Amino acid sequence: MILGKRLKELRKINGMTQQELGDLINVTKVSICCYEKGTRTPTLDTLMELAKVFSVDVNYFLGQDSFVIADSDSSYGAHMAKEEIDIIMELRKHTTLYEKLLDDPKRMIEFISKQIR
Repeated sequence: MILGKRLKELRKINGMTQQELGDLINVTKVSICCYEKGTRTPTLDTLMELAKVFSVDVNYFLGQDSFVIADSDSSYGAHMAKEEIDIIMELRKHTTLYEKLLDDPKRMIEFISKQIR
């Protein structure tokens, strides 16, 4: 689903219609629509063409677009999707919840999981 969301976002930012994008990468407008909705997955070649059109790394479409370094320690890092970073930033606004998650992440995730069932 990340692929579709990001594809649509890039297409709109670049002022393209689904037809125009499809024409650029030699697929139909319907294919672009299906990629954006998540009902169809592009081939690797098509994904590479999309990345080329928008000047992004293929990994961007897969949700791995940000390299995060923990506590200014350049020897350790992780790739995180923008959406994952957004979740963390939102959690930080709720200090008590955020601190509890940091203290015992497994327990808090289990608690939240039970609450939403």
